[in-house]
Amino acid sequence: MVYLIFCEFIRAGLHLYKLPFELTICKNVLSSQRAIARNLIFIDFVRGFAVETNEHVNGACIAFSGTLAHPLIGIGSGVKSPTVVARERRRKIKKIRIGTRGSDLALVQANWVSDRLKNLYPDMSVEVISIRTRGDRMQNISLVEIGGKGIFVKEIEEALLRGDIDIAVHSMKDVPVDLPDGLMIGAIPEREDPRDVLISREGAKMDGLSKGARLGTGSLRRGMQIKSLMPDIEIVPVRGNIDTRIKKIVTENLDGIIIAAAGMNRMGRSEEITQYIPIEVMMSSAGQGALGIELREGDRETGDLISPLNHPDTVVEISAERAFLRRLGGGCQVPIAGIARKHGDSLVIKGLVGSIDGKVMIMDEIRGNSGDCEDMGNTLAENILSSGGRAVLDEIYK
Repeated sequence: MVYLIFCEFIRAGLHLYKLPFELTICKNVLSSQRAIARNLIFIDFVRGFAVETNEHVNGACIAFSGTLAHPLIGIGSGVKSPTVVARERRRKIKKIRIGTRGSDLALVQANWVSDRLKNLYPDMSVEVISIRTRGDRMQNISLVEIGGKGIFVKEIEEALLRGDIDIAVHSMKDVPVDLPDGLMIGAIPEREDPRDVLISREGAKMDGLSKGARLGTGSLRRGMQIKSLMPDIEIVPVRGNIDTRIKKIVTENLDGIIIAAAGMNRMGRSEEITQYIPIEVMMSSAGQGALGIELREGDRETGDLISPLNHPDTVVEISAERAFLRRLGGGCQVPIAGIARKHGDSLVIKGLVGSIDGKVMIMDEIRGNSGDCEDMGNTLAENILSSGGRAVLDEIYK
């Protein structure tokens, strides 16, 4: 028996194709009611191929291995299911090359992806290739001064387009909202903690920092929110990897630094965190805590290979945040914050635009159906722009 259900949630989650999808649930007639295996089959009518995503139930991945059932394709034992087709595609790949930045954190993230691919495909060889980006080469210059888009991904994307690597692993907050022609985000794994954290010299939390305390951060977004909350705090620009920034607490005589929780957690250094800063106090950057796996458009074999790493709820959240950021035209050079959280079929997205000195802060949030994630991001951006955000951004872009 075949049930055709138009799935708004997944359509929004797999926004990468920007095409309508239908969800087909196939029940194996040979199975008992207690042993029914289901497969989620997403049919791309325009490209004419199927993209398979297995359904995860309570942490277990179950897949249907039967015949394809769809009114536009046909039903019968002579037609291979997308599960079988995807499996055959995966078998063609004997080795996959992962491109990444060369920092300790970037390598941990790339190796996390590598380990999961090895577990999924034990017979496949995986190589991690580090690539130095412009942002890595110019460590002593602020991101604002460097300027431009994609300073942490451009060289990696060029290697991907040349065919030097097969996929690239990025921190989604570093990925420009408009990708180069020929590339796409093929999977977004489950998000890590999106909050910022304080690492302080004496163990003091934010509300315990003394007047005139020196806090290090290389982020305009963080600096803006700190200045708005605590005008007497001195913001000291710091860049570099996690080790470098933590060492600057001593070498730069800082009272503490603000960095992303996700990086500390992934590096296994969460015990060094003094305080997880609530989102209500310091709103995160769009995409913070999430990884993106980028590949060449049309590379179906690799797309099938990485599809089990995709986390639909995270895709919905990141889609909303990036739509918000795209409408505002923001990047590292602009103090913009945005965070979306999915709860069941509902989505809440919060956004913030402010002046660099923290004296002007324009915030808003909207709630809606998760299937409307991109529209919600655009609507939130329009609300903020019309409430004074446009004037703030015009002043910054002068």
